[in-house]
Amino acid sequence: MEALRLYWIGAAGYRLRPWKSPYLLWRLETFLGREAANPGPLQFLLLLWRERAQLGSYLDWVAERRAVQRSAGHRRIMN
Repeated sequence: MEALRLYWIGAAGYRLRPWKSPYLLWRLETFLGREAANPGPLQFLLLLWRERAQLGSYLDWVAERRAVQRSAGHRRIMN
């Protein structure tokens, strides 16, 4: 579910062509380096497929951070 949430937010305005999303390109280039700069549709999909295990770890980390933020916000409201 976290992957869909990240995609929906990150590809806003580019959902049918995510390889043109400035945010997703920035994240991929930060994550993978120069090889992820300006990918075409096929290269974009191949990069995602090749790095799916690391991207999965990143999505797990995002979900963990989101849970911590939610619980911290909940504690702040309750105090």
